[in-house]
Amino acid sequence: MLIVDETGFLKKGCKSAGVQREYSGTADRIENCRLGVFCAYATSKGRTSIDRELCLPKSWIADRDRCRKAAVP
Repeated sequence: MLIVDETGFLKKGCKSAGVQREYSGTADRIENCRLGVFCAYATSKGRTSIDRELCLPKSWIADRDRCRKAAVP
């Protein structure tokens, strides 16, 4: 079975790549967070992670200076 999951990671500051105020299911409210998408493969014998990707919001893509400061290429 292929499993795809979007997860929000709560963040205290605003300088980590991709952080912005948005709804997080993890907190069940609007918070500073980053969103990631994860892909895993699972069988009856076990599971393994295949890939992951950080979602970069449009507000970040439009702000090249902010991206440089957070080391986002």
